[in-house]
Amino acid sequence: MQSLLDVVGKISGWLWGPPLIILLSFGGIFLTIRLGFFQFRYAGYILKNTFGKIFTKEGSGEGTVTPFQALTSALACTVGAGNIVGVPAAIMFGGPGAIFWMWVIALLGMAAKFSEAVLAVHYREKNEKGEYVGGPMYYITKGLNMKWLGVWFAIGLMFEVVPSTMVQGNAVANSAQEAFNISPVITGIIIMLVVGLVVIGGIKRIAKVTEKLVPFMALLYVGGAIVILLISLDQVPYVLGLIFSHAFKPMAAVGGFGGAAIVATIRWGFARGVYSNEAGLGTAPIAHAAATTDHPVRQGLWAMIGIIIDTLVVCSATAFVVLSSGVWKNAGAMDDPSALSTEAFSHYFGQAGGFLVTISLIFFVVSTIIVLTYYGEKQAEFLFGLAGAKVMKYIYVVSVFIGAIGGAEIIWQFLDISLAAIVIPNMIALVLLSGKVKELKDEFFTSKEFYLKDIGAINDDIKA
Repeated sequence: MQSLLDVVGKISGWLWGPPLIILLSFGGIFLTIRLGFFQFRYAGYILKNTFGKIFTKEGSGEGTVTPFQALTSALACTVGAGNIVGVPAAIMFGGPGAIFWMWVIALLGMAAKFSEAVLAVHYREKNEKGEYVGGPMYYITKGLNMKWLGVWFAIGLMFEVVPSTMVQGNAVANSAQEAFNISPVITGIIIMLVVGLVVIGGIKRIAKVTEKLVPFMALLYVGGAIVILLISLDQVPYVLGLIFSHAFKPMAAVGGFGGAAIVATIRWGFARGVYSNEAGLGTAPIAHAAATTDHPVRQGLWAMIGIIIDTLVVCSATAFVVLSSGVWKNAGAMDDPSALSTEAFSHYFGQAGGFLVTISLIFFVVSTIIVLTYYGEKQAEFLFGLAGAKVMKYIYVVSVFIGAIGGAEIIWQFLDISLAAIVIPNMIALVLLSGKVKELKDEFFTSKEFYLKDIGAINDDIKA
């Protein structure tokens, strides 16, 4: 058995090394070029029609949840443990310059995230309960007429959610035990009940929970980072200097940091960006497919905002605190990079900083579990109907408890391979359907019904 796990580990390590990083990175670059760099050309419009409308109740068209609720549901899954523990790892193995490349791949990844959401809304369907459902399994089946590939994606994600929820449940249980000395059994029962109560209510209940939980947990964590920024403004030029100066040249060893070649810097930056915002993975469009909207492109714009919040705000907040505190240069920092965020916040806030990180981590992970369960359930619904979805929903909820107490660890080893199994068909679909995305994008931005009408209203507001 151990030899099998070793083989699985080597395959996972290789897949999530250059092959998938290149696939996701070049996919984002290809789509950015194919769509005419629209995320940069229409940046002002995109921000005004997403962030600018968060507190408005408007939302014409058909759908199950509001555009903002769809965004927070997707964010609940992407804003997770990786934002706290993954960024320090990128710094330790790739140097501060990795953050620059994390930003680059985030900006390019917007095109992939946009494409996923646009296709998800365009090819979505209504299920037996009258709810809108969609995602890669639908746009692969209907857009490419390749149901076998859609089934491949659905099976891959349905099974991937099991080890993923187990790992996430274990992360919460360990954090609660270390910080508050709570037994993993108790933590597991509490998380299982919370997740069960939320997900059994379907996307409407999930959306109502995430639209309140996501802003709260993001503000808690980022708010702490902003306080640190304000009390250490003199460190801003130093941190930016580290990031930009070492983005294009190797960094020598310093303190606990062992040094990094430029190839490692780019690889770790791209990897952190890709893993963090999930652009191209095919998960977020499952949430965006349920949004109330009058055009697929409009929800695609909301999907892009998720990358800004997840990578450019939350991950950058972690990077600033870690780099400005200097903990990344401490002796032994390379031994446990995942602990550096806690050490960095503790450097500024003492014990309270450690609690802030632990509480944030617990919120991040629990929200991820809730939405992951919904994603897996939708795959079962696509494959087996509502009855199958109901069975898988309960399996996922129980998996949370099993993971919390450290059970079935062998299954965890297959997490990365099952994740790769969904990335490949989704990226194939995004490239092959890029023409449809471009067609819908051009339709939106040249129509008097949508973009031209919106900017007319914007200009009227400015004149007024």
